[in-house]
Amino acid sequence: MELGQIGTAMVTPFSKSGDIDFDLTERLIEHLIATGTDSLVVCGTTGESPTLNHQEKSELFKYAIEIVRKRIPVIAGTGTFNTAESIKLTKQADMLGADGIMLVTPYYNKPDQKGIVTHFTHIARETELPILLYNIPGRAAVNMEAETVIELSKIKNIRAVKEASGSLDQMSAIISGTDNGFKVYSGDDALTLPLLSIGGDGVISVASHLVGVEMQQMISAFNSGATTKAALMHRTLLPLFHAVFSAPNPVPAKYALNKMGIETGGVRMPLTAFGKDSAAFDAVWDKFKSNEHVFQ
Repeated sequence: MELGQIGTAMVTPFSKSGDIDFDLTERLIEHLIATGTDSLVVCGTTGESPTLNHQEKSELFKYAIEIVRKRIPVIAGTGTFNTAESIKLTKQADMLGADGIMLVTPYYNKPDQKGIVTHFTHIARETELPILLYNIPGRAAVNMEAETVIELSKIKNIRAVKEASGSLDQMSAIISGTDNGFKVYSGDDALTLPLLSIGGDGVISVASHLVGVEMQQMISAFNSGATTKAALMHRTLLPLFHAVFSAPNPVPAKYALNKMGIETGGVRMPLTAFGKDSAAFDAVWDKFKSNEHVFQ
């Protein structure tokens, strides 16, 4: 699974009526490809997947695949808390030409580790597509433990994990316990550089909607041995990374994209638009822009 250094968990643009806006989606995809995105994750959490029905997800997969035209990999978010539904959506993504799938840890029903292994194993048997696991205990209410990821990595087409546990110890254990071909990506922008420093592979990002070029520069600096420069870039980006999650994701990201002229519309209920916190975000953004010389 070649996701590159930065995969973007793409927001889903909506029209004023609340439908998926495919014209805006095309413009967003072109923006992301032009600003450092190495792979595209469609219908993840940032894409407001809980509010998208099966038909909408299929349509969005199809459209993104057509617009990207194999320039970068398109990873379809087909994971749900329902194994049978996840298999159905995975087969749809495969038929439409997705390059891989992302499977989130089942949320709300809180399976134990055995249940998690069973869930992912059943889905993996139904497809030949490479699989990116997604561990996000803050939303799923259950942590997919390192030993579980290591066990699942032995399945041929389970090739990577997006780790949003926030635990570098857990990520380190996964790196140590899996083969060299298994990729570990941060699910938190703020841990991109720390994860690289312990042998990780990159990030599945939200902030890359806004600062993809700068994030690529930070990673390239680290990979070239300019670790002091990379650390300075990380510290410069860090307040913005936090600001992007200062309200429920993807509220701040969509707010910032709209301000940049990359229109994505609003969010679907139960999320609501940025309120008074937008002023604090603007202050962080302005400070970041004043420090752009760090990336020159």
